Amino acid sequence: MYLRNTWYVAAWDHEVTREPRQIMVLGEKIVVFRTEAGDPVALIDACPHRKLPLSKGRIKGDHIECGYHGLTFDCRGTCVRVPGQDRIPPSANIHAYPVESRYGLVWIWMGDPALADPDKIFVVEHYDDPDWGINRGDAMPFPCNYLYITDNLLDPSHVAWVHQSSFGNAACEEEPLTVAGTETGVIVSRWMYDVEVAPFYKKLVPFEGKADREQHYEVRYPSLAYIKAIFTPAGTGGDTSNLPEGKYFQMDSYNFMTPVDEKTTRYYWFQIRNVHPKDEATSKYMSDSVEFAFNEDRDVLIEVQKGMEEKTTRNIDIAIDAGPLLFRRRLQKLIDAEQKAVEAAE
Repeated sequence: MYLRNTWYVAAWDHEVTREPRQIMVLGEKIVVFRTEAGDPVALIDACPHRKLPLSKGRIKGDHIECGYHGLTFDCRGTCVRVPGQDRIPPSANIHAYPVESRYGLVWIWMGDPALADPDKIFVVEHYDDPDWGINRGDAMPFPCNYLYITDNLLDPSHVAWVHQSSFGNAACEEEPLTVAGTETGVIVSRWMYDVEVAPFYKKLVPFEGKADREQHYEVRYPSLAYIKAIFTPAGTGGDTSNLPEGKYFQMDSYNFMTPVDEKTTRYYWFQIRNVHPKDEATSKYMSDSVEFAFNEDRDVLIEVQKGMEEKTTRNIDIAIDAGPLLFRRRLQKLIDAEQKAVEAAE
């Protein structure tokens, strides 16, 4: 079961073109394409006649034509042509998914179209700020359930063991974590004081010596994450509203997990930084390094998926699981409430 009345990432903007393409979100096959004006369109990827995927058909103007018998549909899913007959039955119409382009991504609403509100799309601060740089990479397939990734993104401590050559070091092992539930998700965070700068960040911080470091790991329902990393000279941390201007480093990492099905997730990501905004070498270094680190997560989570599926003994939870467990409980309540509302309306 998934939360449906919410926005998921369907694709990068550049992946949606005038050629019909099949994607899968929440186990549903969807055809995406663009109108002549460049607007994204998403329809269920099945002709109602013999269920040939419409992604096997062709685009004609702003319509999509089935490649088997020519049934044709507009961007709202309305069937506008059935070759060989004048009357078009209402049952020929198909489901259209609300879609919006934002932050270089195409977002899709998987629930009741009447409830789709573009203002509820995740807000990315500094996205168009010329004083902040951005780097991104290709969407990554993770062969695991999306909740194992949200577990990982609510666990700052894992960087000490999984990312020893990049995001983590010994300072990340023992410092206590603060867990807070919000209306939109869960935040796990901490400040670490007078610590060595972790390997990945050494090329990025605008100061020498030890640092105070903030780890802010926030996941919003159902699977959207904002990870903030701050490094400031030792003795100047603890208050994000009073950091030394021009002497601290901040990286905001945005991570959007789209469930393909129960065992597969598509992972979209980019980072925004407050240093070297227009430096392409810095952007490449960050993209390459982040992708390397995310592949370290991927390798671990592949084995977690297998291990949890094939377990012969009970797994345990420990103190650092407080954030992930709180997130899962609250998300399940949202899913259950949504499902009850659907059943009551039927």
